[in-house]
Amino acid sequence: MLRIDITKEKTLSQGQLDQLQEMWRRCASRIIMSTTLARSGHPGGSLSSLHALLLIYSFMNHRADDPDWPDRDKMLVSIGHISPAVYSVLTEYGYCSEEDFLTEFRRAGSAFGGHIEQSVPGVEWNTGNLGQGLSAAAGMALGQKLHNRDARTFCLMGDGEQQKGQVAEARRFSHKYRLSNLIALVDRNHLQICGSTEEVMPIRVRQEYEAAGWNSVYVANGNDFQELYSSLRRAALHEHLQPDLPTVLVMRTTMGFGVSFMENREKYHGSPLPPEMARDALKEIGVDPDLLDFWQEKRDAHAIDTNRKHGYRRVVVPAVKVGEPRVYPVDQKIDCRSAYGNALKDLAEINNTGEVPAILGFSCDLEGSVKMQGFKGVSPAAFIETGIQEHHAAVCAAVMSKDGFVPFFSTFGVFAVCETYNQHRLSDQNFTNFKIVSTHNGIDVGEDGPTHQCIDYVGLLSNIFGFSIFMPADPNQTDRIVRYVAEHEGNVFVGMGRSKMLPLTNQDGEPFFGPDYLFQPGKADIIRQGSQITIMGYGSVMPEALKAVEQLQEKGISTALINMASLKPVDEDAIIDAARRGPIVTVEDHIPETGLGGIVARVLVKHGMAVPLRSLGVTMYGTSGSPADLYRSFGLDASSIADTVASILG
Repeated sequence: MLRIDITKEKTLSQGQLDQLQEMWRRCASRIIMSTTLARSGHPGGSLSSLHALLLIYSFMNHRADDPDWPDRDKMLVSIGHISPAVYSVLTEYGYCSEEDFLTEFRRAGSAFGGHIEQSVPGVEWNTGNLGQGLSAAAGMALGQKLHNRDARTFCLMGDGEQQKGQVAEARRFSHKYRLSNLIALVDRNHLQICGSTEEVMPIRVRQEYEAAGWNSVYVANGNDFQELYSSLRRAALHEHLQPDLPTVLVMRTTMGFGVSFMENREKYHGSPLPPEMARDALKEIGVDPDLLDFWQEKRDAHAIDTNRKHGYRRVVVPAVKVGEPRVYPVDQKIDCRSAYGNALKDLAEINNTGEVPAILGFSCDLEGSVKMQGFKGVSPAAFIETGIQEHHAAVCAAVMSKDGFVPFFSTFGVFAVCETYNQHRLSDQNFTNFKIVSTHNGIDVGEDGPTHQCIDYVGLLSNIFGFSIFMPADPNQTDRIVRYVAEHEGNVFVGMGRSKMLPLTNQDGEPFFGPDYLFQPGKADIIRQGSQITIMGYGSVMPEALKAVEQLQEKGISTALINMASLKPVDEDAIIDAARRGPIVTVEDHIPETGLGGIVARVLVKHGMAVPLRSLGVTMYGTSGSPADLYRSFGLDASSIADTVASILG
């Protein structure tokens, strides 16, 4: 295995060059064979990036026998489609076997996916959705700095993905936080799927990084080991560069390098060679073309359990103290977001006392609105202000959850969910421990109008397998849920409205979520008992629902009220028990078909139960207006809810 001491060796020796060339030959042949055997894949970019990957692993601090070594340098490959190159290089450095790679690449049940996945040891982050990698690398580099580690993060990107806006967000962030331990590399082969980058969408890669305040190094031939090594060494050691800034290497490379009939042809960005052409390519590389037949036979004979699970998880979850809960009095109006801010401040005061903070707070220019001022005041180093860059913030925060931090990402619902759905989906596939706390959801946002009234958060996040969805009913439950999610592993969305409210009470007029209350995922809260009909709701509609129950009680209608704060997982038993008693009315500040209304309907169908079900919610985009007026217009105020219940009972 090749190891180069970059601090001592200014140039590569002939022996090192010979060794690198032999490694290149093996890897290039694997790239050709793996894509031909799979009849799909991306050989062109894999070949243009191969020199950079081989060199970086030669001087990175890493351990193939201990991929989770905390002090390792990290390699983030943003262009996940060059998985043939990545798997080939990881094979060279002892992370995986050639046989596993070539017999399983792109097959159902395999760890070796078409885009890189961390089920293969050595892969730091699943990628494939272009434009997110630099944000992930920035999170890794920031985590290394907060841990006071003498380690670096490398991020390999394509030139086409520089067209993505999130890359610009990550560039600005990396400069702001002086991520001098971050080295980005751009494979500048000037080709993307549809042709020349200049024709598809012109970009000025070096100038854009320089404008964002980065060090910039140009490599005239990124497919020459000696020239590339000199530039990498300069970047790693900050020779003649600003020592407190991130650095980008822009490497002029050749698509399909090493195979004459593939070079500079965009076709091979995403097209494998047919077998006869693959044999010709292997000959040109200097490999016996019969190897293709050898591996074809091995692949045909190799059976894979398509049901086996892969989960090479790298999640370092700190031990978090949750402290004493706050209990807000029943005569004090307070918004749930303030209760969140207070709980977050409490968590910082008891967990961020050492050199390395456990709790992080990510804001997108909404510190006051999401009530993070207290957190920032007691733990300023753990408060990460990303500006109006939600895509970057979502990825950066999620990445840091795998390195011993509990990040809270807070903004309005339309930005926390609708705008960043794809980012959360990819983070979930990376087994993160990410906490989204969204403070402005539903038409309760009021006067800000329909563009800011997020009414589809439950439906969207329900599609992401690993996310839990919690919607506290009042400030007291908000406090308990925030403390719970800080302590427990998993991706979680905690949502709330904007308005102030009085805490919910029990029959004795005391806080329902009092000092002894413990939040349990998948467990509903029976706020009021009733025998004729049940109202189910969550979040900011609960005070109105409770008033409706009280109005119905005065009319002699025994109505149960159940708070479904845990929407995923949901308490199916509570729904079934309610159905056994009689009709159900769901109430929510959300589109009912994709929210609680739809959830209850699916549970009833699943268990073969037929009862009257009426789902109240938001049936069209709202308008600007007070939350009270908007609730009346959608039938979500207490009187309208009570009228609906009475009409069902005749």
